[in-house]
Amino acid sequence: MFMAADRQPKMQRMIMAADEAGRRAALAELLPLQQSDFEGLFEAMEGLPVTIRLLDPPLHEFMPSRDELIEQLTEARLTGSHDADALAHTLERVRALSEGDPMLGTRGVRLGLIHPEIYEMQARAIFRAAAAVRARGRMPSRLEVMIPLVAFARELTLTKEMIERVAAEESFARDAFQIGTMIELPRACLRAGEIAAHAEFFSFGTNDLTQTTIGFSRDDIEGRIVPPYIDSGILERSPFGTIDEDGVGELVRIAAARGRAARAGLELGVCGEHGGDPDSVRFFARAGLDYVSCSPFRVPIARVAAAQAVLGSHEVQGV
Repeated sequence: MFMAADRQPKMQRMIMAADEAGRRAALAELLPLQQSDFEGLFEAMEGLPVTIRLLDPPLHEFMPSRDELIEQLTEARLTGSHDADALAHTLERVRALSEGDPMLGTRGVRLGLIHPEIYEMQARAIFRAAAAVRARGRMPSRLEVMIPLVAFARELTLTKEMIERVAAEESFARDAFQIGTMIELPRACLRAGEIAAHAEFFSFGTNDLTQTTIGFSRDDIEGRIVPPYIDSGILERSPFGTIDEDGVGELVRIAAARGRAARAGLELGVCGEHGGDPDSVRFFARAGLDYVSCSPFRVPIARVAAAQAVLGSHEVQGV
């Protein structure tokens, strides 16, 4: 939604703004675009459940390329262009916002807490879109708002309070939506009971959970480490293709058990490529999860695997 040609410049202006007033001005331009996106989504999903994950990617994905800025600035200075000062300011801002490891930096709920106006805009767009679609007689069967990258229960409660405040400001009933979180950090798995006290559902983000549990960077290890590790017998397959049951899977089991001990009937799901892998789907069924989600082209495989997992469970139980 934010990488489209008409969105990215507005997103960049919001990120590059020097203060909250500048960010809010850029977000005011993004709000109607987000609302329009959500209205289309809700109409297409009439009668079906919809879960919206709030902004999760690290900010560097939306920022101008530092290398390209350096090239442009060098050229501008050599040619005496009037753009040099503006380019120098942009480059300085990009450098100030850069992080050594963006995937473990200012993203997810952390971004929403440091700059709450970003999540406020998204929540407002969600509730305005839902109200508009409902007025036209078309609405999803269930609306869920998902908060990503939570590690501490307090992160969730603060963000949840903000979402509920925006819903009240938009006169959107609290019982018309649910608030949950992604479980994608080892600490979140271990403290799942505390987090479940404030979450109405969990979705396991197994891509990030794999990265943070094993210490593998998905972007770096697939071509460099996985092949020799498979040849050496350390791995049977990539842990990003099929879930590591003994390590990452154990954390999923712990989180499921502790979450449901704190909140009976807690809905548990999976978000990520593991949701389309048959072996992983069977593991998630054994772990007691309710559903998997995956990219569209994997949906047929996931459906078959889920059906086989349920039938296999019934056979074991003698049903």
